Amino acid sequence: MPFLRGSLGFERFSVAGFDADTFGEEHIEILANNAAGRHESASTENVHVGFLGGDHLFDQDFDLDKNLINNAVHLCVRVDTNQIPAAIRAAWLQMELAGYAKDSPSGVATKSQRKEAKEAVEQRCEVEAASGKYRRMQQFPLLWDHSNGLLYFGGSVGTASAYCTDLLERTFEVELRRLGAGIIAQDWSVEADCFADLDDLQPVSFVTGETATGHGWANEHSQAPDFLGNEFLMWLWWTLENESDTIVLPDESEVTLMLAKTLSLECPLGESGKETITAESPVKLPEAMQAIRSGKLPRKTGMTMVRDGRTFDLVLQAETFGISGAKIHLDDDEEFDDDDRIDAIRTLSETVDGLFHTFCDRRVDADWKKDLKKVTKWLNSTGKPAQKAAA
Repeated sequence: MPFLRGSLGFERFSVAGFDADTFGEEHIEILANNAAGRHESASTENVHVGFLGGDHLFDQDFDLDKNLINNAVHLCVRVDTNQIPAAIRAAWLQMELAGYAKDSPSGVATKSQRKEAKEAVEQRCEVEAASGKYRRMQQFPLLWDHSNGLLYFGGSVGTASAYCTDLLERTFEVELRRLGAGIIAQDWSVEADCFADLDDLQPVSFVTGETATGHGWANEHSQAPDFLGNEFLMWLWWTLENESDTIVLPDESEVTLMLAKTLSLECPLGESGKETITAESPVKLPEAMQAIRSGKLPRKTGMTMVRDGRTFDLVLQAETFGISGAKIHLDDDEEFDDDDRIDAIRTLSETVDGLFHTFCDRRVDADWKKDLKKVTKWLNSTGKPAQKAAA
């Protein structure tokens, strides 16, 4: 099962409205009744969505012992599409038009003939799609953490995630909400009783003489302050270079952290494009410093985290807080079963959020202005090795 083996990649959603105290046999029956391939619909989009047991693309078997692990449900969703490729549709249309043109005195199909040709192609598409000849099947792993009210979706947010979340919402009558940087910050601010302070925040520029006017990649339809994700990665970078490689989380546990392997940056104004740096420690390279000095912001970075003796490697996307390429390090003689794996995933998720909560607490504090000045001074410094900032 994908979440139980190998590296991890996921987006997260909060789950609200599931009233059962635990996942039981009645829910197993619901999954089985909505298994992929069990029901076909007359969908005009030729898209069929259903659950899978998790073992393979045709697994329709569900069982509590198999799918319920450490109070989390592991399964997959399969998305079947029956859409004719655009190139094939275009070729069929050209063939139809060529037939009309051949019999036409002018050698060109008339307006009515072009209409007939399009109708003929549409009919052929329906027949070919119904035959299953162009069916494409994709499966996406899900981990529904009942203990924490979270859904881990093993993919990136897009059309596939919309199909999967819609299926879950309809089937179990729950409400799912994607947890990007802005939503995580807003949820934190409610718990910390500082929502108004967070709501007043605006993007900042870390470069002297520049005024932040927003991020070109921001979702214009969202009111969530996703820009905090970019500022969080910038703050992490500065903190690790100038303060300490150990950060205290709100629960007073400690995380030792380093940024590693990959770093993607982009100009928020769209003036100087994107840049991706791959190295053992990309933030140490002069081109990385040059990029942020020119006003670019980090959008994605690799990192290694150590918390409570457990080491994780991962890549974090700033705005969506999507995680990819995550690895859980094990000792050579360590016994690690599926329950331990679920606990490790929870620790990974909680640690990333805890780091972000620490930043959010600093971001709404009056001392944030001092931090911002320190970051700006650091960026304005020469290319000499960074000195530890004064307390």
